[in-house]
Amino acid sequence: MRSGRARLSPFPEGWYFVATRETLESKKLIQRTWMGENIVAWSDSEGRLSVAESVCPHLGSDLGPEAGGRVVDGRLVCPFHGFEYDTTGQCVATPNAPPPATARLRAFETREILGLVFAWWGIGGRGPQWDLPEAPQAGADWTALDTWTARFPGHPQETTENSVDLGHLRYVHGYDAVNRVGGLSIDGAYLRSCFDFRRTRTIAGIRSVFDVSAVTHVHGLGYSYVEVHEHSIDMDTRLWVLATPIDGRLIEMTLFSQLRRLERPKRPIAGMRFLPARLRSRLMNKIMISRQKRDVLQDVVIWGRKSYRPRPRLCASDGEIGPYRRYCEQFYPEGALETE
Repeated sequence: MRSGRARLSPFPEGWYFVATRETLESKKLIQRTWMGENIVAWSDSEGRLSVAESVCPHLGSDLGPEAGGRVVDGRLVCPFHGFEYDTTGQCVATPNAPPPATARLRAFETREILGLVFAWWGIGGRGPQWDLPEAPQAGADWTALDTWTARFPGHPQETTENSVDLGHLRYVHGYDAVNRVGGLSIDGAYLRSCFDFRRTRTIAGIRSVFDVSAVTHVHGLGYSYVEVHEHSIDMDTRLWVLATPIDGRLIEMTLFSQLRRLERPKRPIAGMRFLPARLRSRLMNKIMISRQKRDVLQDVVIWGRKSYRPRPRLCASDGEIGPYRRYCEQFYPEGALETE
């Protein structure tokens, strides 16, 4: 960071992605750096989740799998003295003596949406100040989630700002006829942004124009959920854009995409006309997330090199960046903006 430039506090309050339930169940125990913390995550035999600090309160052993930490019968077992912790973080057993009542891991509140596991990061360690939304409808008419992840220098406020920065959609990503639909809606930690656009893409060597409506639901700076309807095909997709701070410099952006099964498209889709609906839908979902990946990589070049401007010189076409910035203030402690 250059001297004299403002910077955002690196860990805004909110819900942030940790892992998928599938990953936790397959690996049994994972460890990672999350919000500047060394954490472990696991689930027990009844499906209860735990995200906790990766330091044993007994004598400070690392609890991660590389240090020998393991999950046995749903409990996290310390590799140093065999202290066992349940998913609340409480020590419930030791090999040779009653468990100390004060031996307890610092555990984070968790929520799960369609198999995506989130944990709460609070200012000063305080508990959740709002909740994540209910999971959207699932079922056989939706494809499985496709995913893609990138790690780069950045900040979740800057990446989430894309939801209101309509000008960059035209200039960076080449969207056409980008128009705001209604005004920006803000209710506490919830922000809703709607816009229409057209996009020209080539699939299987055939040039097609997509006519799109998008509704972005932002719940804090770690959870963005986008509902997308393409009118010419009558195609519904949904996209999660999850930005998670790692260590105060890097963030990890994870995309998850689903597509509603394309039974009878309003117009033929290049190269997919005679495919069964299930296969056509799966392939189209992979194409959609690959397009989102392309957009993110275009932005990463900018995000990783830009400086935060607390008082940007906005122009008339910049949309609601000002209201968005005011919305973000609730996620920081007092004096969060600093200069170096």
